[in-house]
Amino acid sequence: MKQAMLIVNPSSGKELGKQYSDHALKTMNEMGYETEVRETKGEGDAKEFAREACDGKLEFVAVLGGDGTISEVINGMAEQENRPLIGLIPLGTVNDFARALNIPMNPEEAIDIFKQNHVQRTDIGKINGRFFINIVAVGALAEASFSTPIEQKSKLGPLAYIIEGMKKMKEKQPFELSVQSDHDWKGDSLLMLVALTNSVGGMETIAPDAEVNDGMLHVFIIKDIALPQFLMLIPKVLSGELADSEHVHYIKTTKLEASSTYEMIANVDGDEGDKLPVEIENLKQHLDILIPLKE
Repeated sequence: MKQAMLIVNPSSGKELGKQYSDHALKTMNEMGYETEVRETKGEGDAKEFAREACDGKLEFVAVLGGDGTISEVINGMAEQENRPLIGLIPLGTVNDFARALNIPMNPEEAIDIFKQNHVQRTDIGKINGRFFINIVAVGALAEASFSTPIEQKSKLGPLAYIIEGMKKMKEKQPFELSVQSDHDWKGDSLLMLVALTNSVGGMETIAPDAEVNDGMLHVFIIKDIALPQFLMLIPKVLSGELADSEHVHYIKTTKLEASSTYEMIANVDGDEGDKLPVEIENLKQHLDILIPLKE
């Protein structure tokens, strides 16, 4: 019998993890997998479970949790020789990675697509020695994201990031930024976004051209502008036209190095990452993930 692992974050999705794990386990058994269920109890558990799945040469790993749990699993698998097929069951606040892959936000529907056995070769990103699945951001607005209280994220979802971001924007903290890539850039910036997918903070219009398997980093550098000009960028975000603004420098590249004379910390998938300088690259089609068949 084929071997699989179900990694469950019981605290995800308002503690609905356990509620859906039985359905996932039943489905995986019907698919011919002998499945071991592993529940996370703290930070780093999902990463360790994923590494064990690779070492044991399991064929399939299903992940029931939010972007944080999925990110841990990716970090546990990314550098392993044997990387099992992945199934995602979104239960988090935003679920950007699942959105980008068109996986249903309803957990039961996400589980049911496992049976379709439709595989997508999917990019992941690497920043220094760490791997990411959605976004790297630098700037005061980005720092607001990892300072947003968990309770606020749970209650308000993507709105929580906007509220904290606007608080930071009042302080207006531009920083000197240097980006080396296929197209170099240097100047004063309010924010740099390096998007791997088209879904950022629950919005699918920031990087509409980003595909999950295009091998590219989509880089948006918002220049040092006044608050009224910054507010005028919001409609462009919502319409998918951020790259067209005169206040935004857009770069499409496979890898870059970002540095600053200021002490800036990168936000990696919503969490605090390394201080600049950082090297970022796209690992093209690095993982196999189950996604829905196109209708």
